Amino acid sequence: MGIVVLTMKASVIEMFLVLLVTGIHSNKDMNKKIKRPKFTVPQINCDVKAGKIINPEFVVKCPAGCQDPKYHVYGTDIYASYSSVCGAAIHSGVLDNSGGKILVRKVAGQSGYKGSYSNGVQSLSLPRWRESFVVSEGKPQKGVTYPSALTYSSAKSLAAKTGEATKAYQKPPVPGTTAQPVTPMQVTGATATEATATSLPKPSPSTGSTTSSLGPQPVGHRSWELDLWSTSSYASGHHSPRANPGFVPKEELSTQSLEPVSQGDPNCKVDLSFLIDGSSSIGKRRFRIQKQFLADVAQALDIGPGGPLMGVVQYGDNPAAQFNLRTHVNSRDLKAAIEKITQRGGLSNAGRAISYVTKNFFSKANGNRGAAPNVAVVIVDGWPTDKVEEASRFARESGINIFFITVEGATENEKQYVTEPNFSNKAVCRTNGFYSLNVQSWFSLHKTVQPLLKRICDTDRLACSKTCWNSADIGFVIDGSSSVGTGNFRTVLQFVANISKEFEISETDTRIGAVQYTYEQRLEFGFEDHSTKADILNAIKRVGYWSGGTSTGAAINYALEQLFKKSKPNKRKLMILITDGRSYDDVRIPSMVAHHKGVITYAIGVAWAAQDELEVIATHPANHHSFFVDEFDNLHKFVPKVIQNICTEFNSQPRN
Repeated sequence: MGIVVLTMKASVIEMFLVLLVTGIHSNKDMNKKIKRPKFTVPQINCDVKAGKIINPEFVVKCPAGCQDPKYHVYGTDIYASYSSVCGAAIHSGVLDNSGGKILVRKVAGQSGYKGSYSNGVQSLSLPRWRESFVVSEGKPQKGVTYPSALTYSSAKSLAAKTGEATKAYQKPPVPGTTAQPVTPMQVTGATATEATATSLPKPSPSTGSTTSSLGPQPVGHRSWELDLWSTSSYASGHHSPRANPGFVPKEELSTQSLEPVSQGDPNCKVDLSFLIDGSSSIGKRRFRIQKQFLADVAQALDIGPGGPLMGVVQYGDNPAAQFNLRTHVNSRDLKAAIEKITQRGGLSNAGRAISYVTKNFFSKANGNRGAAPNVAVVIVDGWPTDKVEEASRFARESGINIFFITVEGATENEKQYVTEPNFSNKAVCRTNGFYSLNVQSWFSLHKTVQPLLKRICDTDRLACSKTCWNSADIGFVIDGSSSVGTGNFRTVLQFVANISKEFEISETDTRIGAVQYTYEQRLEFGFEDHSTKADILNAIKRVGYWSGGTSTGAAINYALEQLFKKSKPNKRKLMILITDGRSYDDVRIPSMVAHHKGVITYAIGVAWAAQDELEVIATHPANHHSFFVDEFDNLHKFVPKVIQNICTEFNSQPRN
């Protein structure tokens, strides 16, 4: 009996083992048959903004052509979610304009975003934004499955009805999990269903309605709704409404509330400083009228990073900046700041204020953008108590457009008390009435708003603005050797005239000088000899052909001593050398000296000129500063190229 039972037990064990082995093989066969679905990278258009995509981390494919400036990008390295995803990828260097795959990860909102130019894309600045993102190469992380289809935020109005199903933000994927959209949940009123065991802190009773906002807001925006509890990022791991899958901030449901602060009027992109009279003589009532005038200007101007920026300096005995260009970047905040200005008292030292603005106000640290014209509007009650001519001249030579508004100027009986007669005409760079306005009464000052704005926004007429056309001392060094010949020499002079007439020429704008050389050198005319374009062109015509050898090195040294030694410190120094042959002397040392002294040298070679020598003479990079022409009659073709390179180089350099 015992033997039979033992035999049965053995049979059962044997059957169990057979079934177990069969099951293992069956599972292996099933695993072989089941293939993982292939991940499809979703494609997006160039204009898709990160804020429209709910997924906190995703891989997408960008098309070609997203480098276009119409696809706005805000920030550098970390971008505001109002930015074009693909535009940000190009700006960051992850993609080029041909497109491709990228990995996008949402991060916390920033208190500010700094614009910059990178990889052919100009990003813009933004004071603050609720959410950010970073871009990297489109290589999926191990253990994370990315969505093949993106989830986009609802485009419906803020007035979403109670119980309406909406899509919410999800938490970032944990490694080893799938980054999929959160299932839409019901939202009742302003209350969200808790999705975790950790409860959110309740809003303070003092907050009143749920439409208030305690979190950071873009300047100039209506308040964000429902964002009451925390400003920490959902990506930081802290609990906040945005981290809670059941919480749906109303701004996610609105396309209107996603609009950022105005970037400003691009047709009036100027850096503007108002110098206001805070002297004791003006009185409290007229000082308030002056402040209202500033507020009216701020209201009329569309202030913003892409348009006009405005700061205020108040002067009495001494000047003081009330706020600079970067302090307030929208009209609303600017008006509020103007209202808070209090009168300083003292004398009316406008000249001292202009000097202060020239030396301190228009700096990069204070928000000066370089590419925007600098404008200073001086408001004077009656007349200044110090002289303004010298300070204004220095300001103009620094590229600042000085405007004078004289209110209730001196009467005939009062003119004997004026420190500097005709001060406003001495202060401005043109006495044609464009830069100076006379207002008979403080009660008429408001009528000046539109005429003033029309002038300061007309950037094409701002003759004192430092641009590539009016900020240089240009010295021509002309080869007059025997190999050139009389006819070709006249062609060279025409080339010199064609370049010269492109510039604004005056004592305070661009100045022209010329040296002719053979074995010897001759100063044809210096920077201070002619102050109008007509005089310069006539002087060029009168240059006579010399004839002789070719000592280019000695000519460069001569030009440095006789021309550029008298150049003004705030002027760009440009040397344009034209030669038709190899120099008899060494050009290396003289060229190095010129470069060391900050003289930007262009070398134009014709016919038998040595190209290797041209490259030595030219400022680095040589391919931007040296040109070779096969014959004299083709010289005129290079005028636009030389001008373009001069202006491109100027616009790429920081100023002030």
